[in-house]
Amino acid sequence: MPPLLEVENLRVTYVLPSQKIFGLARTFDAVDDVSLSIGHGESFGLVGETGCGKSSLSRAICGLAPVSSGSVRFNGANLNSTSRAERRVIRKDIQMIFQDPGGSLNPRMRIARLIAEPLTIHGVGTRKMRREKVFQILDAVGLSAVDASRFPHELSGGQRQRIAIARAVVVEPALILADEPVSALDVSLQAQILNLIAGLCRELGLALLFVSHDLNVVRYLCSIVAVMYLGQIVELGPTRKVFDAPGHPYTKELVDSSPVPDPQQPIRLIASSGEPPNPSAPPTGCRYHPRCPIATDICVTKKPEVRAIENNRQVACHHAEHFYKM
Repeated sequence: MPPLLEVENLRVTYVLPSQKIFGLARTFDAVDDVSLSIGHGESFGLVGETGCGKSSLSRAICGLAPVSSGSVRFNGANLNSTSRAERRVIRKDIQMIFQDPGGSLNPRMRIARLIAEPLTIHGVGTRKMRREKVFQILDAVGLSAVDASRFPHELSGGQRQRIAIARAVVVEPALILADEPVSALDVSLQAQILNLIAGLCRELGLALLFVSHDLNVVRYLCSIVAVMYLGQIVELGPTRKVFDAPGHPYTKELVDSSPVPDPQQPIRLIASSGEPPNPSAPPTGCRYHPRCPIATDICVTKKPEVRAIENNRQVACHHAEHFYKM
């Protein structure tokens, strides 16, 4: 079966304001030549430190960030070349959950209207059917009928995120893009929201692109993971294999820096050498070479190609085979 989502050589370029009054505007690639695919019903994690391009990639997929080059295909349709009417139909099948639920919910609308809004926009059902659907989805996300008449400010952060999830799944999409959906919540609420997302995706057969900097969350939720660094994917493969035996030095740094939820296991604090480069002026060759413990001359001059080191496992490193066996 063909993939549900195919991203090929995608580039997202932002214009930086000039430091001089009459100076030329500068640009930088937040996403630089990224390719990935997500299958029907597949849970795909995207990890990396803040500013690596994760959110820009997810926003470009759903049309909220400009695509400079490359393509995004959904069910075989190129989203960059479809008509406005075609994109409207496709957008029903691609829904996004944002990091800040408060900022994504209209404060002047009651909860019932907020959830019904996507159904109305896409012309789903009659008014009576939409109302019934609202109460069904409220129950599915763990809220009561009483909450339907409330405003967003009357709910807690966890409840608002449940509303955001309800808005995303009420139109029965094929793909959910979740951009750090639990990072703004208390730890006690994070597990509830994660279980809710996982359960809904499983019950409704939804594919999931989950953006996070928390490796433990991605390990729990996603079967496939891609690791991003300075706008590029440096490693991609099955989540457990990637985290248990990293094939790229940056992935190993992330794994070694991640908290271990086991009080009996000793903690090793890893300090990388050097400072992270400026994203607007990335290093030549491999972008990780200024911080890499195994970098050689070729890493400074030549960009590593993404290549397979085993089945379903890809790494962008000149020394992947050597490092993978260390």
